[in-house]
Amino acid sequence: MKWFDYQAPRNIGEAVEAMTLHPTARPLAGGTDLLVQMRAGRRTPDLIVDIKKIPELNQLHFEPGLGLTLGAAVPCYRIYNDSAVSRAYPSLAEVANIIGGTQIQGRASIGGNLCNAAPSADSIPLLIALGATARITGPSGERTIDVAAFCTAPGVNVLQPGEILVSIQIPPTAGGARYLRFIPRNEMDIAVAGAGVSVTLSNGNIQSAKIALASVAPTPITVDASSLSGAPVNDDTLKKAGELAAAAAKPITDMRGTADYRRHLCAVLTRRALASAIAAAKESK
Repeated sequence: MKWFDYQAPRNIGEAVEAMTLHPTARPLAGGTDLLVQMRAGRRTPDLIVDIKKIPELNQLHFEPGLGLTLGAAVPCYRIYNDSAVSRAYPSLAEVANIIGGTQIQGRASIGGNLCNAAPSADSIPLLIALGATARITGPSGERTIDVAAFCTAPGVNVLQPGEILVSIQIPPTAGGARYLRFIPRNEMDIAVAGAGVSVTLSNGNIQSAKIALASVAPTPITVDASSLSGAPVNDDTLKKAGELAAAAAKPITDMRGTADYRRHLCAVLTRRALASAIAAAKESK
């Protein structure tokens, strides 16, 4: 591993200044991706900026009517161990509990999972389905962007030099949501395909639905599910959702699965995730 300097700023301003002065600097939240990449020589920063000591990046706060503020450095275990967050966003707690193993969840953060911008990231499809936004701060000030637009290529995101992700904002949920993935082993594996879904119901029909996919394109992708609005809750609608997902997928063939297999998985996972989200939406009423 190449040598590097280390700083642990106590506020956002210090972190932005350090990132701005050192163009190759990388922020460190949990380090479960960054340190692996550094050991492999894929990342060679001259400075590591440890952001775990910054209060705003460790904020985990849910307020009914306003939603959830999830700091970029909040480790996964805090999400599923927070009873208020788990009740309001059970699908988010489930996702936090499948990222790596217990040891990884003690360090890894949803914010880091987003910034790593892996096409197979488990948290990103669900964040997209939940309508999450990313709060970013840098030398030019603060900006907010939809999580759906955050990843631009494999391992590449919208952050500009000097910018850091401060938090993820998730609006209140009025229905149900679910993320499902297919992995070759039982745990701690990379998804061959994944589907994140959210849905709201009205008079027994689908009022709105959102679908996002993992591992089937260079970035997590959003499926146009507008045609599901007003559709009845039945098997035909679930089938249609699956077909929309399969049509939107742009998979490749690799050692974990063929392109055709991934398209098939998109349809199956989307149908199952939507059915589960609908059940959750009915229970929440």
